[in-house]
Amino acid sequence: MTADLISELRTLLGPAGCLTGPEMAEVAKLSDKTTEVSEAELPVALLRPESVEQVSQALAICHRHNQPVVPQGGMTGLAGGGNVGPGEVALSLSRLSGIEEIDPIAGTMTVRAGTVLETAQRAAEDAGFLLPIDLGSRGSCQVGGVISTNAGGLRVIRQGMTRQHLLGIEAVQADGTVLSHLSKVTKDNSGYALGQLIAGSEGTLAVVTRAVLALKPLPRAVETALCALDSFDAVIRLLERARRDLVLSAFEVMWSDFFIFGGGEGLFPEVPPFTVIIEAEGAGLMETLEAALEEGYVQDALVAQSLTDARRFWSLREFGAPIRPIVNLYNLDISLAVGDMEAFATACAAELRAEVPGIIIYIYGHVGDGNLHLTLDLPSTDPSLPERICRIAYGHVRARNGSISAEHGIGTYKRDWLPYSRSPAEIAAMRAIKAALDPRGLLNPGKVI
Repeated sequence: MTADLISELRTLLGPAGCLTGPEMAEVAKLSDKTTEVSEAELPVALLRPESVEQVSQALAICHRHNQPVVPQGGMTGLAGGGNVGPGEVALSLSRLSGIEEIDPIAGTMTVRAGTVLETAQRAAEDAGFLLPIDLGSRGSCQVGGVISTNAGGLRVIRQGMTRQHLLGIEAVQADGTVLSHLSKVTKDNSGYALGQLIAGSEGTLAVVTRAVLALKPLPRAVETALCALDSFDAVIRLLERARRDLVLSAFEVMWSDFFIFGGGEGLFPEVPPFTVIIEAEGAGLMETLEAALEEGYVQDALVAQSLTDARRFWSLREFGAPIRPIVNLYNLDISLAVGDMEAFATACAAELRAEVPGIIIYIYGHVGDGNLHLTLDLPSTDPSLPERICRIAYGHVRARNGSISAEHGIGTYKRDWLPYSRSPAEIAAMRAIKAALDPRGLLNPGKVI
């Protein structure tokens, strides 16, 4: 059966489009940042279609053979959503790339799923527009993966999540059926919003192949500052004032341990308990900071005088020059009401340190949109640690009615914890949708639910 499957797929896709054996790992990543795939764990095949038609026909062949398929983008995820294993076929969209159209009148971009996000951003900028989706992994993540995970990123406070910029979509179902609704209109109440359903479904409902994304005019001059604050209450006061007085595009907070880890020591006379990167479009940032300094809730501030300065500030937040390696990395990203963040961080960190002696905890996040990240350096590779850590951290999230995943998705790593954020009725509804669109469960099996 497998030989027949591979023969059909190679006839369709050619030798470069259907790879097997060790050659798969030579041309593509088969797992995301959470794990590595050994030679013993290689999938049945790696498919690399170059067109929507090839995606459709390849999925139809796999459906006929009852073959599970794992769609893959840039493999920058942190939840195991794109990981592939033995007995499965990996479907890479990397060769289905390119900008098909930028419509300056409609203010839209039609783009193929395998296009690297930074490539799409640059194309929009060259045309005089902003593609308002930005992630730290912009240089390697792909548009299809960004849509499939409904990625957030650095500027959600101003621009919103990926779904908010998705006007039209083309996606292929498990049996090869193409759902194409590449609309450029903002208002569209013609029935169920299938694109909004597929976005964030992590490849479990359909494989995204093309999309129409809304563009915005390039922003006015951007001002960036790095602010030192002595309490989280002061962080909230600065956020409130910035929202009121500025066109705020980013508001990132770093707890002191993370600030030191990122290389921030020496920028201020003393390392502050909290440091904020604030970015605003247009004028007014200086006046806002002067008022905050005068009123005493900002202790010090450095305003970028050049693009180099701004990049230096952002490098602190994006792991540009960490002072030490993280040996046993484990990541959590959660979402809470802003007013609950400090209590969560304090209580969660205290319990984690008591439960896991030697753990190193770095906390930072997009406070303006309620998203905190916990980057953990574990004291050992003890396989019981992730479950113990998640039980503590997600328990604190559940107690505050938050979300166990702000932007990295569920994948496999958070699947068992989904009841901490969603009710039994909601999970049952998700299962019903999955069963309706993929009754055999062949697309990204075992992910999300």
